[in-house]
Amino acid sequence: MDAWATQIQILQDVLRGREGLVTFEFSVPRMGSRIDVVLIIANVVFVIEFKVGYQTYDASAIDQVYDYALDLHYFHEPSHECALAPILFATEAPARNEPAPKWVGRKLIPPVRVGIGELGRVLDELLLDCEEPNIDPDVWIAGRYNPTPTIVEAARALYRKHSVEEISRSDAGGASLQETSEAVTRVIQRSSASREKSICFVTGVPGSGKTLVGLNIANQHTDKDAELYSVFLSGNGPLVDVLREALTRDSVAQAREMGTKKTKKEAGISVKQFIQNVHHFRDDCLASERPPIEHVALFDEAQRAWNKAQTANFMSRKRNLPGFDQSEPEFLISCLDRHVDWATIVCLVGGGQEINTGEGGIKEWIDALEHFPDWRIYVSPALTEREFETGAALDTFEREGRVTRDASLHLYASMRAFRAERVSELVRALLDFEMAEARAAYRQCRDLYPIFLTRDLPAAKHWLRNHARGTERFGVVVSSAAERLRPHAINVKAPMDPVRWFLDGKEDVRSSYYLEDVATEFHVQGLELDWTCVTWDADFRYSREGWKNFNFVGSRWNRVHQPDRQRYQKNAYRVLLTRARQGMIIVVPKGDEADPTRIPEFYDSTFDYLSEVGFQVI
Repeated sequence: MDAWATQIQILQDVLRGREGLVTFEFSVPRMGSRIDVVLIIANVVFVIEFKVGYQTYDASAIDQVYDYALDLHYFHEPSHECALAPILFATEAPARNEPAPKWVGRKLIPPVRVGIGELGRVLDELLLDCEEPNIDPDVWIAGRYNPTPTIVEAARALYRKHSVEEISRSDAGGASLQETSEAVTRVIQRSSASREKSICFVTGVPGSGKTLVGLNIANQHTDKDAELYSVFLSGNGPLVDVLREALTRDSVAQAREMGTKKTKKEAGISVKQFIQNVHHFRDDCLASERPPIEHVALFDEAQRAWNKAQTANFMSRKRNLPGFDQSEPEFLISCLDRHVDWATIVCLVGGGQEINTGEGGIKEWIDALEHFPDWRIYVSPALTEREFETGAALDTFEREGRVTRDASLHLYASMRAFRAERVSELVRALLDFEMAEARAAYRQCRDLYPIFLTRDLPAAKHWLRNHARGTERFGVVVSSAAERLRPHAINVKAPMDPVRWFLDGKEDVRSSYYLEDVATEFHVQGLELDWTCVTWDADFRYSREGWKNFNFVGSRWNRVHQPDRQRYQKNAYRVLLTRARQGMIIVVPKGDEADPTRIPEFYDSTFDYLSEVGFQVI
C-alpha cells in the first residue's frame, strides 16, 4: 500500500495536464506477473517498474522491466507495432541527467533508468522523438494476448493450475495445441467409458508442444484416488531434472510470497509425482506384477524407447535378468495391460529424434502391438510420413480395423520458433540436401528469425550477447561426437549440470549465459533457449555424395558406416539446429593445417554448403 501511495503521488505530479491512460498492476499472462504501471500517452506505451526507496539500479531490475516490454512486443497483438519504452524508476536514486535514447526506427528501446525528478523530462523527450501513430488506449487494453511460453514457463503455469488455453496462442499454433489436448482427452474418456485399452500417438514438428500436451493432461488428473489419474513419464533425464527443479523453486517462491514457509524437500515430493522418470516406472513394474496405480500413462519422446537388443542388454547387466525378450515398448504396454478393465497409453512422438544407441523409433511401439490384439490404436495421419518409419505392421492393423486416424493428433505449428514457424522445415530440408526447399524456407524465416554463419567462435559469442535482451537465454550447443573442438575451449566430455545451465542466472558461471560450459543433444533435447550458437565439428561433414559420419577414437577420425549410428548423428544435428526460439548462429571452424585431426578440408565443404543455403556470413 505504501508503494502504491508513493507511485500515485509521483504520477499525479508528472501527469498533470497530460492526456492518456494509466493502469496499475497490468497482468502479463505468460509470465504470471504484473507490471507496476503501464502508461499510454499519444503514441508511446511506457512500461514502468517502480523501485520505491531504491537508490541504485539493480541489473535484475533492468532485466525485469525489459522482459515486460519484450513480452508485450512479442505476444500482445496491439503492441507488435507500438512504440514501447521500458523505464526503471528508482525513487531515491540521484538524477542521472542523461538524454533519453533515440528511437531511430526502433519499436522498442532499451530500458531507461530514471532517478529523482527525471520522469517528466524523460517522458517529454521520448514523446517528442517518436514518429509512430497515436495509440487508442481502449483498443490496446482490449487487445488479444498470444503467449508462447518456453517448456519451463509452461510447466510452471500448468503446475499452478492455469489452463492450456491461458498459456498458449489462440492463433493457428494455439488452436492446434488445444485441439490436440482435447482429442487425447476424448480417447482417454472413451476408453474409460467403453472399458477398452487404447494407445494414442501424438506427433508434431520440433517445438510444437508435444511435451506440453502431456503435461497438460497429467495436470488435469492428479488425484490418485480418481479413475482417470495420469502420470507423465519421460526417459529424458535432463528434461526431468530441469522441470522438477524449476517447479520446486517456483513452489518455494510462491509459498514465500504468500507469507508461508515451504522447504525444497517438501515442494519436491509433489513435483516428483507430477513428472516421473520412465525408468523408475519401469523398475516399479519389474518389482511387482500388480497393475500400476495409473490407468493413463503419457510417454514423452516415445520414439527414444529401446529396442529388444538394447533392453535385453540393460536387463542382463543392470537388473540381473538374463534372457529378457521384450523391447521397452512391449514391456511398458504389458504393464498397463495388467489392468483388467481399461488403460490408455499416450505416446508423444517426434520424427527424426532418435539420438542414442538402441533407440528404436516409433516402429518398436507399432511392432509391440502385435502382442496386444485387443488394444485400439489412435494415430495422426502424419505418423505414416518417412521420418517416423512405422514399418508394415501399421498397415496390417488398419486392415484389421484396429486403427483410428485423427488429424487433431498432429501438432503442425512450432511454438518454440514463435517468430518463424518454418524453421523445422528449413532444418529438415537442409539435412536432406533439398537445397531449393531449404532456400525457400530460409527466405520466409530470415526477416524474423536471424540465422548467421561464421568461422570465428569469439565472434559468434559476441553476436549472441548483442542479440539477447533482458533475461533471454543463450548458450553454445554441440554434438556429443564433437571431440576436436578442444582448441576452441570446448570439451564435450567435461561434466556440466543441465539444471544450472538452463535455470541459473547471468551471475552464475555454470549457467548457459557464461558461454563456458556447452550442452550436447542429450542435454538440450526437449528443452530450448532463445538464442543458440551451434558449433559444428568434423564428425558430420558435407559431401556431394551425402553426409559423411565420423567418430574420434584415440588420435584420429574413424568413418562411421553403421546405418543406425549415421541416423543418430544426423538426428543429433537436427536437435541442435531446432533448439532456438528466436535465432541462431552456426560456427564451422576453419581448421588448422598443422593439426591432422583438424585440417581445413574437414570443415570447408560443410561451410560452403551452409553458405549456399543463404545464411549471412560474418
